[in-house]
Amino acid sequence: MKVLVVGSGGREHALCWKLKQSSLCRRLFCAPGNAGIAAVATCVPVDVMDFDGLVTFCKSEGVEFVVVGPEVPLVAGLVDRLESEGIAAFGPGAGAARLEGSKAFMKDLCRKYGIPTAAYGHFTEVAAAKAFVRDRGMPMVVKTDGLAAGKGVIVARSVDATLAAIDEIRSGFGAAASEFVVEEILQGEEASFFALCDGTHVLPLAAAQDHKTIGEGDTGPNTGGMGTYSPVPVVDAAMTERIMTEIVKPTLAGMAAEGVPYKGVLFAGVMIGPDGPKLLEYNVRFGDPEAQVLMVRMSTDLLPAMLAARDGALNKFSMAWSKDAAVCVVMAARGYPGAYAKGTVIENLEAAGKVDGVIVLHAGT
Repeated sequence: MKVLVVGSGGREHALCWKLKQSSLCRRLFCAPGNAGIAAVATCVPVDVMDFDGLVTFCKSEGVEFVVVGPEVPLVAGLVDRLESEGIAAFGPGAGAARLEGSKAFMKDLCRKYGIPTAAYGHFTEVAAAKAFVRDRGMPMVVKTDGLAAGKGVIVARSVDATLAAIDEIRSGFGAAASEFVVEEILQGEEASFFALCDGTHVLPLAAAQDHKTIGEGDTGPNTGGMGTYSPVPVVDAAMTERIMTEIVKPTLAGMAAEGVPYKGVLFAGVMIGPDGPKLLEYNVRFGDPEAQVLMVRMSTDLLPAMLAARDGALNKFSMAWSKDAAVCVVMAARGYPGAYAKGTVIENLEAAGKVDGVIVLHAGT
């Protein structure tokens, strides 16, 4: 079949690398793709938010299945648009994508359906949020309600820093921070847990651990992710069962009860502490750079499982994983995540890709 992957980052390169191996994949496209993806797929110069252009391309090329990589087009309803045009697609519709598109929606869902998460307040006014923090008398986390490219989160270290973070979030993120969430800081070990969902059934994938801060020893500002590894020792078989039973399955049932059944990949950011797992956040797509280590470890053909997730047939599937560990190290331009030079030449990529056990995946070329 002809498959189109939408996106241009390291996640999409990893997905293309994996989907290319499927016996079902006769032709692979990526829109817009990047220089590395061009080695495994035909790159198409159509932006991820050009819904008309994507539909036109799919119809002209006879694309039979679309895999949407990034969160922004998912939240904006790309899957809904494709399906309305008769084009099968992997990922949640706009209603279900609110799990990532609105922190307040996600937290309220957790409260309603008894899913363990941090205590929180949901605000539209700065004064009310600051009163909430002063009443709690402890440092807290401040998050934009809407999408902020993974950067709309400030973990404060004091009450005064929390108050300042409220001002920073509200003034620095535009419409994404017209509403915002203030929540308690959870202690423990963080993990990224992934599962495929078909609206009714859920199939656990694997966990990865993402290290977001720029500096050595988990210091400095947050980034989109500087590296990941999988498997994660703290997410053993028993913890996987707890995450599925206490977090993922109640979420799937809750979304169905709310009239927005969830299909696609569900990415649960969890904190594993003395009392067990608690949900930090949901993402409605594969993580980046988590996808890189998951795709390398996945022994099963991914494409049939994605098709089953779209068609409500995941109960027929199981996934196999390599017991070997996978590590992703992100190389970024000097100055990132602040101002950095663009257009610099990256040397020796071909040689790096020839090293045994090394796969070079492009994120910004």
